[in-house]
Amino acid sequence: MAKCYTKTRVYTNKARQGGNKVSMLMDIKEVDVDIPQKRQRFTIGVVGGGSTLLQHICVFAEAGFEVVAIDVDHHLINLVKKNTVPSADSMLNKPVKKYLEDGRLTIIRDIREAASQSDVIVILVQPLTSQKKKPDYSKIERICKKLGIGLRSGCLVIVASSLGSDVIESLIKETLENASGLKAGVNFGMAYSPLYTRSKILTDDSTTCKMVVGAINKQSQDIACLILGTITKELLIVSDMKTAEAVRLFRDTYENLNIALANELARYCEKAGIDFIEVQSTVNKQRHCYLPTPKITPQEKMNSLYLLLEEAEAVDAKLPLLILARKSNDGILHHTLRLVGNALQACDKPMRRSRISILGVSCRPNEKEFRGSLIKKLVRMMNKKGMHVRVYDPLFSCEELTGMGYPAEKTIEKTVEGADCLVVTIGHDQFKKLKLRKIKFIAKGKVAIVDMAHIISPVEAEREGFVYRGIGRGIWTK
Repeated sequence: MAKCYTKTRVYTNKARQGGNKVSMLMDIKEVDVDIPQKRQRFTIGVVGGGSTLLQHICVFAEAGFEVVAIDVDHHLINLVKKNTVPSADSMLNKPVKKYLEDGRLTIIRDIREAASQSDVIVILVQPLTSQKKKPDYSKIERICKKLGIGLRSGCLVIVASSLGSDVIESLIKETLENASGLKAGVNFGMAYSPLYTRSKILTDDSTTCKMVVGAINKQSQDIACLILGTITKELLIVSDMKTAEAVRLFRDTYENLNIALANELARYCEKAGIDFIEVQSTVNKQRHCYLPTPKITPQEKMNSLYLLLEEAEAVDAKLPLLILARKSNDGILHHTLRLVGNALQACDKPMRRSRISILGVSCRPNEKEFRGSLIKKLVRMMNKKGMHVRVYDPLFSCEELTGMGYPAEKTIEKTVEGADCLVVTIGHDQFKKLKLRKIKFIAKGKVAIVDMAHIISPVEAEREGFVYRGIGRGIWTK
């Protein structure tokens, strides 16, 4: 079984002996990190949680650096102890265990101790969002205070979280400086680079990922580019950290606006008797036009929109289009509930006391990641309507789902048994292989399907005797 360290192991490299001794990172040249063997001299501390932490662990360890994973919620540590390392992609399981076993990776609880051993600190911690859709940076501030206490002179801090404009300058930099007694840009370097790493980060595709870099000064920029240049071939350098923050916000906001447009057009298609998926497929074959797929958007995808609106309010900028986009995306769960109600009505069944089977709690297809998922909120909304809900996701055990507060079943057969309506929320490959005839036999009686993931053919569903509804699929006949 892979070892999980709850305190820092003893480093043998002289550059890292002695805890808070000065890091030599800010004096390095390209020749010092041009091959993996040389990069072993330097330790990168990655602060975060969940699959994002795992992804960044892998890219830096694969590049040759020693990595200290600072697991702020202790979730990864507990799972490693059980030898059940999770990942956003199954290809990460084996590398994470390998890095633990060969000593390239240490997982640690003590943030201060980890900072004292790191030449580079990468902060991945995301701001929380209140019920009023306001960003809450208190968690980031607490972590930065602990990092600051152990911060080494001569190190580099790279912030990679989604943040509002100027948050690095007004909160993170000041917190680190006050806790450490060091000055950013003088005693330690600072940069901002949102690292867009997803499922193919251990393949050649990872080197084609474009990374934005903004820094507090020229030296910080140069060193950040040297470090990040080991994991990607293309860096997009901007004038400062505030600009880099805006790049991240604008990029995510652009995606949010497109999803909001798709969700709105999908609602129109349902009323007009048009199949959005057919329209989308044809539109996207034309040049300079791209329509995304309407869907239940993970919370993390919408957070940037909330952050930008908060910053706009602070500088008295009016952004009515973004407000409408937020309202549209926030309303997707209510729309899901309307589709369920409509489908049940077509089955001559009331919403109250109806038995609903939800398939999927992950926030992305084929990824064991529940953070950011809105399905728990959907379950609560259904319970308030008097529905009896059961949940199944093949990527999670029944015990895991129950521990997260879901009314779960061990098998898909148990989940759909006696169901009045099946709600497919995520497009896992296993769900694409569903045998509708078998599902219909197990469920018994007149059953509805609400497909929010576009994986079930409306024609096939109706041929097998289901009442079908799907987001944007205005082509059902029953």
